[in-house]
Amino acid sequence: MSAEDDGAVEIQVLRGSATEEELAALIAVLSEAFVAEEADAVAAEKPVSAWGRTQRALRAPLRRDIPWGRFSG
Repeated sequence: MSAEDDGAVEIQVLRGSATEEELAALIAVLSEAFVAEEADAVAAEKPVSAWGRTQRALRAPLRRDIPWGRFSG
């Protein structure tokens, strides 16, 4: 299982020695920043071409229940 699968994140202190309170404060600040960024995130809208802007169809859809030439036989 990777870090993305279970939601766990590993934090390594590379210099100095952080106390448990300092690590707790860091995690709280980063968690709040992540929540704020996630709330502000929006997906970009796909550009619409001139062909897609029209609301009318170019022709009526084909009726599949009528055989060719309107006669069967």
